[in-house]
Amino acid sequence: MRLSIVVPCYNEEAVIELFDVRIRETLSALSVDYELCYVDDGSSDNTLERLRALAENREASTRYVSFSRNFGKEAGILAGLRETTGDAVVVMDADLQHPPELIGRMIELHRAGHDQVIARRTREGDKKVRSAVSRMYYRMINKWVDVELTDGVGDFRLLSRRAVDALLEMPEYNRFSKGLFSWIGFDTVTFDYRNAAREAGETKWRFGALVNYGMDGLISFNNRPLRVAIYAGLALSAVAAAYAVTVTVMAMIQGPDAPGYVTLLVAIVGLGGIQMLMLGLIGEYIGRIYYETKRRPHFLVKETNAPRAFGVSEQSGTGATSATLPRMEIR
Repeated sequence: MRLSIVVPCYNEEAVIELFDVRIRETLSALSVDYELCYVDDGSSDNTLERLRALAENREASTRYVSFSRNFGKEAGILAGLRETTGDAVVVMDADLQHPPELIGRMIELHRAGHDQVIARRTREGDKKVRSAVSRMYYRMINKWVDVELTDGVGDFRLLSRRAVDALLEMPEYNRFSKGLFSWIGFDTVTFDYRNAAREAGETKWRFGALVNYGMDGLISFNNRPLRVAIYAGLALSAVAAAYAVTVTVMAMIQGPDAPGYVTLLVAIVGLGGIQMLMLGLIGEYIGRIYYETKRRPHFLVKETNAPRAFGVSEQSGTGATSATLPRMEIR
């Protein structure tokens, strides 16, 4: 069996060499034929230089791809999957929060017949508030989305070749890999591992990024939020009708009276807020349609030591390739 390891990297110069040592030690002990596929997501530090050094004289087992700018982790995962040639593919982060030592267990479960082997981290060591918010988010979102999203399950997993091919058949621009992994199905097994701390460098997941990621999860796999506008409109119409009847009856019994200023102000502000919320929600869906119709490439490759994998020509006298690609076709 040939195993491919996909490693998206963004500003990981402080930890990438340690990761490379750990992953090679693990894979050598497993006695498997392997390849490492590093994807530099437009890092602003020396990550690319580190990858060049790691790949030097290791062309058979190490390939790297560097984007022309930061396109996001989803693009990095897609690029890595397109590049792989293994019978099974492991997707993992470079910060060692995904322990390489778990790959052996993944291979065992894969050989038992599972197409997806998922490593689910526990919440040990996380802040209580963050853990509580995360659990509440997953309870809420699973009532809305068309796929099942599990708390603690991320990108760290092994995929069979047919699972990878299924993912590559989905060319959408707005990608939410956690949902795509769940959507393709196939035989799946999950095991838990203890939450590991980052070995070096800084986390890229700030509060704003987490909020945006949560919104992507909510919108990417359902259109139910749009129905909220219909239900809200019906409910507000019913309230307005009931209020009109009440005012009419009171005027007939007590005589005409000037309506309350506070009631009018609250109604205007409240309804205006709901309208803006619904417009923003509709705008999110329209924006995604807008990007899908443009059919732009998911990423542009600036440099790679695997030119044939991305359909670019190798420059004479260099081990790397620099190119600006047209729309990329799925292989």
